[in-house]
Amino acid sequence: MKYTVLSDIGQKRSVNEDCAAMFIRSDFVRLGVIADGMGGHNAGDIASDMAITKIGKFFLSATPQHFYSEDSIKLWFLHAVGKINRLIFDYSLTHEDCQGMGTTFLAVVITDNQKILCHIGDSRAYGVHSGTMMQLTKDHSYVNVLVENGEISEEEAQSHPKKNLITKSLGTEKTIEPDFFSLMSPTYSYLLLCSDGLSNKLSIDDMTNILSTNVSIHEKGKYLVDLANEKGGEDNISLVLINNTKEEV
Repeated sequence: MKYTVLSDIGQKRSVNEDCAAMFIRSDFVRLGVIADGMGGHNAGDIASDMAITKIGKFFLSATPQHFYSEDSIKLWFLHAVGKINRLIFDYSLTHEDCQGMGTTFLAVVITDNQKILCHIGDSRAYGVHSGTMMQLTKDHSYVNVLVENGEISEEEAQSHPKKNLITKSLGTEKTIEPDFFSLMSPTYSYLLLCSDGLSNKLSIDDMTNILSTNVSIHEKGKYLVDLANEKGGEDNISLVLINNTKEEV
């Protein structure tokens, strides 16, 4: 497995409120994670940094039994994410300049037999299977509710004035319930976790074209970030790109 992790401030922002990381345990279980501090809230950069730092600490110190099965991975996520949610929530209550802060949270645990996604907010996961890229997560956003209810089209959602309003985030409420996705079938040659600074600027065709180029995985990640910047780069841009094929440069 090859991977790259990138986080870019973009063209317009003065602070990078995104965080991204890959953690690898001594037993070779891996955790890729993206957190996008909420731009409309105070101290989004603190919230995203807390989320990444804490989940990494919990992951590296967990016992191997937590990662033996799909159910045990989900239970570990529920415990860890619930604890981090309360830590961020409590921090925001005790620091006046951080009141209301929050972050998206998107992570994948990868073992020899399991790939489990844990998702909160509108950071996205995409997978490539047989050359076709597809979105794997559903945004926790106001406009996605409208789309799923048939009130607006996906095209209308792209320019909706409340496009950036998310309905679920880490740290803004006392409790949180993440979504889970098992990625065992089909087998994805690429897995892309990204903040909306990337997904709002690039189409699936843009991403597919870049991932099909004959360059290293780090260069592919850089091309994705560079294209998002070329298309405006109004937001921070972060990704974790993972490849599972032997053909990767």
